[in-house]
Amino acid sequence: MSEAVDAVVVGAGVAGLAAAVALSGVGARVVLLERKPYVGGRAYSYLHPALNEVIDSQHVLLGCCTNLIDLCRLAGIERKIKWYDAIPFLEPGRDGGEARRSEIVPGDLPAPMHSMVSFFGAPMLGLRDKAGIARGLMEFVRGIPATDNEAFSEWVRRTRQTERAVKHFWEPVIVSTLNDTFERTSTRYAAKVMRESLLKSAEGGRMGVPTEPMSDFYASVARLAERKGTAVRLRASVEKIERAGDVWRAVLNDGESVSAKAMVLALPFEQARSLLATIAEPSAAVREVMEGLAQFVDAPITTIHLWLDHEVTEMEQAALLDTRIQWMFNKSRIRRSSGGEHYYELVISASDAELTMTREEILASGVEEFGRFFPAMHCAKILRAGVLKEARATFSVTPGLESFRPEADSCGDGLFLAGDWTKTDWPSTMESGVRSGRMAAEAVVRAAGGSSSFLKAELAGRGAMGWIAR
Repeated sequence: MSEAVDAVVVGAGVAGLAAAVALSGVGARVVLLERKPYVGGRAYSYLHPALNEVIDSQHVLLGCCTNLIDLCRLAGIERKIKWYDAIPFLEPGRDGGEARRSEIVPGDLPAPMHSMVSFFGAPMLGLRDKAGIARGLMEFVRGIPATDNEAFSEWVRRTRQTERAVKHFWEPVIVSTLNDTFERTSTRYAAKVMRESLLKSAEGGRMGVPTEPMSDFYASVARLAERKGTAVRLRASVEKIERAGDVWRAVLNDGESVSAKAMVLALPFEQARSLLATIAEPSAAVREVMEGLAQFVDAPITTIHLWLDHEVTEMEQAALLDTRIQWMFNKSRIRRSSGGEHYYELVISASDAELTMTREEILASGVEEFGRFFPAMHCAKILRAGVLKEARATFSVTPGLESFRPEADSCGDGLFLAGDWTKTDWPSTMESGVRSGRMAAEAVVRAAGGSSSFLKAELAGRGAMGWIAR
């Protein structure tokens, strides 16, 4: 059986959902195909069979994620995001004592100095550390590097950052947002993160945490696409794609096919490359895209999930210093769960080492480190515990990768690309995914002779950044 529509979108992650919402919103007949039984792509949740609990790897958004926030607003789920203005940084307690807390929080000064008072008062850093950080941030105030050839590790050496500044500021911020080591991170994207979230405005640095599991959260976006006319089909695995005259055909594993004049591949880079390889006679443009995708590498995230018999902290989220764990989320409080159990999630970014460790080793290390920050942990009983390893959580913004990131219309002939790995000017984030889906939708509309615009502008700079960041 074959079905013909205006556009077929392959992949129901945030990129595919954003593309489908945009295209169906201007009247296109869209079919959205997803091989999994749920939407969200890598921002997913699932029922763990052994724990009988729904778990995910906590994805967050920032106030500077204008397109993601707009998509949430359209879907009516902005109320399901809990926002935080203050970012607590915790140092391990000494001799079993309480952790020492520092907070970076915006004050009354204009940008880019809005967090200066809390920053200079933070006990986690010494005066020399703060001076080096301030000197480095001034580079990013002036602008983002034009090229992505410099590794952030080289930038750290070049700007003479202290060891404590690296451990207590740069690593918690950069590793948790870009999910990789400094050697595999380009300065261009480290600068992008700092400029958009910390320097341009206080609003840009607000952190938002969805208050429900990720697949439930993005299911609302899928329902928005359906209300606009998109046919969302789950458990629809595309085995190959082929050009048939002036249309593209997605052939499913059951032999059914969907044809359309426009096809959007909204998949992780390795899956996109695999589907492109099924084209019988790929064009030179497609071959060039495939060669570029061979330059991409994955970066892993590991999360530890703990259910305890009593609460060990009232804090809802915090960055943990001097440990492998980057972040703690008190998910019982974030989700306003009731009952006698207390659920915590510990996030380990750039977790290459954990990929080779056993579940028991990861749990033992995580529980010991968690207890160094919250001594009440030593009296708590672990009711259930799980470990989620995501070997392909994000792609690495390695130095020099920018030239290999394709445009939405790089393949030509009605075949379009979406995904956080495309040329969005953002690193591997949900914002980049939504931007890519909207950019692909714009390219589809342009190819059909239209001129609809879906992409939202980035946040404007405030204070002095209002004219510096023009």
